[in-house]
Amino acid sequence: MSGAEAGIERAPVTDWLAANVPGLVAPVTFTLVAGGRSNLTYRVEDAAGAAFALRRPPTGGVLSTAHDMGREWRFLSALAPTAVPVPQPLAYCADPAVTGAEFYVMEFVDGLVLADLDAGLRLAPSARPCAGRDVVDVLIRLHEVDPVEVGLGDLVRSRGYVERQLYRWHRQVHRSGAANLDLLDEVHDLLAARVPAQGDGIVHGDFRPGNMAFGPDGRVRAVFDWELATTGDPLADLGWLVATWQLPDAGPGPTTPGPSAAPGFPSQDELVARYAKTSGRDVSNLPYFVAFARWRSACIMAGVHARYLAGVMGDDGYLDQARQRGEQAEALVHAARDALRDLGIGGIG
Repeated sequence: MSGAEAGIERAPVTDWLAANVPGLVAPVTFTLVAGGRSNLTYRVEDAAGAAFALRRPPTGGVLSTAHDMGREWRFLSALAPTAVPVPQPLAYCADPAVTGAEFYVMEFVDGLVLADLDAGLRLAPSARPCAGRDVVDVLIRLHEVDPVEVGLGDLVRSRGYVERQLYRWHRQVHRSGAANLDLLDEVHDLLAARVPAQGDGIVHGDFRPGNMAFGPDGRVRAVFDWELATTGDPLADLGWLVATWQLPDAGPGPTTPGPSAAPGFPSQDELVARYAKTSGRDVSNLPYFVAFARWRSACIMAGVHARYLAGVMGDDGYLDQARQRGEQAEALVHAARDALRDLGIGGIG
């Protein structure tokens, strides 16, 4: 990798790593393994052949408040001693002068990231049922963690998770310049009018197989991407997982790509039944949280679409896909409205 790799200043980062990461032997190489509109992840390999992962925010074109490295680091550090599989956090750099932004270093966890259908097909058919079950079991273990007991008590808010999220994404989509917001506004108002009672727990915010590394047996080795993590009702994570979990020719389409259309993965109903039976939680309000997940995803897609059309995201080859996601956003928000009407929320129009 050249010293001009986006987001990495080779010399100062190498010096910082050598001084702060236990066991790391300079010099090191950097390879970008995940980037774009989310936080950037680099594989760092040292002179002894050991591998680490470095996370930092994108280099531009995004809201800095959505890419808080300190928040990710806090959640990783809090969950590392628990039964939730996360990469071991190793070192945190709070000085943006080192490479233009704060960053942290964690254990590099090898595994198959089930980000889409192709990845799902690469997992052995015999391992796919296990992968679905283990995703649910890991989610249950996450929701068993008391945020106060692991040092995250100051993040517990008196205002409910749904109310905070409705406010955040409604405001953000209006600031994005997206057009034709009437339907998004209508569904926002329906959701806001009938917010169910909520519990407190840790919410990952983007809990899905695309943010996990799996072993060849289908077991989850690590959960990544804690940039949206907060505290709130655990059903928000289950609703998001169900909304991403698409089987062939079923439903309005997933909120984001995933592996579950590959033969052998459990159905949405099987995921929910396993969660309810194993956790003992009441899931009767789950349809509301699935509708909320679709609305939230539609807001995100509409905002990204608007920013690309405005030219503020540059030409990185994503524009055509952004247009498709803009169309998908409309389908998702229609599905959210239909689901809410099925629940008796809103009229027929």
